[in-house]
Amino acid sequence: MKTFHISNKHSSGQPAQSRVPYLALLTHSRQAALMFMTCLLAVALAGPSAFARGPQSVADVAEKLQDAVVNISTTQRAKTSQGVPAPRVPKGSPFEDFFDDFFNNRRGGQGTPRQVSSLGSGFVIDPSGLIVTNNHVIEGAEEITANFNDGTKLKVVKVIGRDPKTDLALLKVEPKKPLVSVQFGDSGKMRVGDWVMAIGNPFGLGGTLTVGVISAKKRDINSGPYDEFIQTDAAINRGNSGGPLFNMDGQVIGVNTAIISPTGGSIGIGFAVPADTAKLVVSQLGKFGETRRGWLGVRIQTVSDEIAESMGLPEPKGALVANVTDKSPAADAGIIAGDVIVKFDNQDVPNMRILPRIVARTDIDRNVDVEIIRKGEKKTVKVRIGKLREDEAQKEATKEKVEKKKSLLGLSIAPLSDVLRSQYKIDKKIKGVVVTQVDPDSEAAQKNIKPGDVIVEVTQEEVKTPEEVEKRVTEVSSSGRKSVLLLVADTKGDLRFVALPVDG
Repeated sequence: MKTFHISNKHSSGQPAQSRVPYLALLTHSRQAALMFMTCLLAVALAGPSAFARGPQSVADVAEKLQDAVVNISTTQRAKTSQGVPAPRVPKGSPFEDFFDDFFNNRRGGQGTPRQVSSLGSGFVIDPSGLIVTNNHVIEGAEEITANFNDGTKLKVVKVIGRDPKTDLALLKVEPKKPLVSVQFGDSGKMRVGDWVMAIGNPFGLGGTLTVGVISAKKRDINSGPYDEFIQTDAAINRGNSGGPLFNMDGQVIGVNTAIISPTGGSIGIGFAVPADTAKLVVSQLGKFGETRRGWLGVRIQTVSDEIAESMGLPEPKGALVANVTDKSPAADAGIIAGDVIVKFDNQDVPNMRILPRIVARTDIDRNVDVEIIRKGEKKTVKVRIGKLREDEAQKEATKEKVEKKKSLLGLSIAPLSDVLRSQYKIDKKIKGVVVTQVDPDSEAAQKNIKPGDVIVEVTQEEVKTPEEVEKRVTEVSSSGRKSVLLLVADTKGDLRFVALPVDG
């Protein structure tokens, strides 16, 4: 790549061939020079907007939005723990107030209740007084106040509902006149590079506006099962939580929720819950006071390269079913452990983490088509979606594990006798071949296989004896495959698939 340094000076000692491009044009072609000058004139007439980086001004849009954005202040009573009594200082000393405040008036006995305050942001979505914010902003609060741009303060009369999984909450205030409100936009249409603006309450400084772009979409920051955050470089700081992220049309396309920062201040990495997610959650909170997510009834894991190869799949794609909950929608539809879900309700499932989000958004009691791959063949089953309960959500928390290459070498296995079942405290319902020893230097150990684990299936076929395990492994090795798929149960019966190389 060449770099040109354009100058308006002539250097008499400069060789002709090393002159800048503009001078060369004058020397070699009058026509080219005329075209070049015409382009310069066009740019000059176009004015600064030809080189504008981003919107020239967002003042007109922001002016209409600021009254809909509120500062959320909360208070809760916290009891101080017993501690060291405050030092004695002369009455009226300038240090008296300082020590009283610092030690919270403790006198060495039981702690006294004190008020703890916190600040966040929110925005009005209905003129009647509905406000959206983050759940963590109001969590544990005994009193919540919405502070408006014109100085009005309204107490929250009801927390209509909250959803910790997406960190959203819906509040109700009772205004004397209709409030200025904003509308959700379509976050799915936003692209990386689109301009956005955030309005909120950073560090208690109300009504602060910042501008940036969408840096990335569908970010997973490991905060929950439904992570698909919008990432932005618009300055978001502490106190912005719960505030809106707007597009240039003044629509809310995200709810600011988290930042990455070593200091607590913005370093240009902020995250917002997409409006498409927030709309559904807020709508359900408004109707039911809770979220009503769809439930399939499976535990799933990633289809790794090793697992895909061992199952004869063309690519590592989909969600591998490790276990099916009894009397669940999946069980009723005939889905079994070992199935790979590749489509749900005509939506592709490229990886494991996508499936819980799609299922959660599905209406309860709706019948949907689920496309699976079972033993190399595609099959479609009809599933009637159930309602996810909190206890089921805990049971079905998906587990993403980083897997390393390992070998069957180093494993000692034996029939599952009553003696071994008692020795390892293996659940009575578990059947298969028990692992009795694992070489600590083997790859099997790296894969976290341990004594007491039970091999339930090999290549999706049940095994009851060590000989059956050996036979299946030999068949896989003879077929030219590099890995064999095992279904392994721990002592409590929790299942997982493990792909083991057979060439070692």
